Amino acid sequence: MTDDTHQNLDRLLQSGHVRLGRTQRDRLDWLVGQYGAATFDDISGGRQGGVIMLREPPSGAAAELFYRALTPGCAVVIPTSENPGFDFLKSKLTEFGTVGPCGADGPHEMWWGGIGWSKFITAADAATTRPRIVSCYPRRGDATAAFALRHSLERFELACHIESIDTEFSDRVLCFEKAEFMVRMWNKYREPLLFVEAGAVLREAPLLPSFLGCDVALHKWNRWEMSARTLYLGRTERAEMLLRTWQHLAASYPAIWEGYLLDQAWSLTSSQVPLDTVWLPRSYHALQGDLGATRATVLHNEQTTTLELGPDPAFANIARTARRAGRTGARDAFMVMTSNAQTANGVAVILRDIAASDAGAVAATVEAVTGAYAADCGGYGRLELSLCAWQDDVGAARDAASMARYRILEIAPGQRIANDFFVHQAADDAVMTARHLFP
Repeated sequence: MTDDTHQNLDRLLQSGHVRLGRTQRDRLDWLVGQYGAATFDDISGGRQGGVIMLREPPSGAAAELFYRALTPGCAVVIPTSENPGFDFLKSKLTEFGTVGPCGADGPHEMWWGGIGWSKFITAADAATTRPRIVSCYPRRGDATAAFALRHSLERFELACHIESIDTEFSDRVLCFEKAEFMVRMWNKYREPLLFVEAGAVLREAPLLPSFLGCDVALHKWNRWEMSARTLYLGRTERAEMLLRTWQHLAASYPAIWEGYLLDQAWSLTSSQVPLDTVWLPRSYHALQGDLGATRATVLHNEQTTTLELGPDPAFANIARTARRAGRTGARDAFMVMTSNAQTANGVAVILRDIAASDAGAVAATVEAVTGAYAADCGGYGRLELSLCAWQDDVGAARDAASMARYRILEIAPGQRIANDFFVHQAADDAVMTARHLFP
């Protein structure tokens, strides 16, 4: 990107009052380099390329017209995509990825997508970074499947590590065993890692994730169930944080389905660091019987009707909707911030009624809350911000905060949040404590 292009993008973001963190800006810069200049909410039938940033969710009819006017030469970026008002438009587009919130500097989730993967898949052949393919299988099991994977790798001259490991069962690898294997591979090698389940075969060189330069890449089965059968980890601190969070959860809950644990690790990591996630196309997770199996990059030895990937019956419906739209759900903290206060106490801020409120008001309130906490935390060591569309969401967020013994503050979009907001709340807490001790 030239200096002039960079400066033009700076001016555009300032004019639209869009705040992006460093990781989000890097992704936007990359998209502008791939697609061309960025504009706000602007598309016409004659436009063939460029990046279109949306500030407000379009209505159903407007979303349909917007979608029909797009071409494969256009990318769509939603800088405040945590708002469920954008979910309908997202469902019509091809979801490429998300970048988590970046604290007070970039307090929103950024989503990017477009019309089909063809542009990136074609360009990925030029990727200079090549991943190491890793896989594992039970030591007491059949090694035939692992041999098929190794054989398919030979034509692509990709480095690999396929290992038999000790497992509790001879016919499968449990989630904690897979996570421990991945941590060993992370410590042993320096390249990005692409885990592929033993039994899969590679039909094409899997270079798309490394070409996109993301922290983590995975496929969402049925658009919401995160699958650990194909999992890419870039060599970043954020990718390592996701991996170690997944390992910890898998060790703590060994009986729970691996996709659900990976989902929870993604939610926790995305709330704390700007995790740059790519949602891999189906060609990286094709199953036998798929209509597009002949054009697959990674073909798994499972039938299309398989139940191996889930679903977990305990997975809340409200969270499924969020994952289909590539965002954090209401039952998860949207953002977690920490302060230098040497205390263990935390505060949970619940922003309610976001589905019924203007997107600009919701975004401004998120910015005001995070800005106030960054300015003066009021002695609270940790802030958890939850976005709730409905009253049921509020109840779930309250229950979670109560279990953590957090101070709970419920606010509405558009509510004035001063820079001393948390100082006043802490002062009120002190008064209430004193009254309780000295009635």
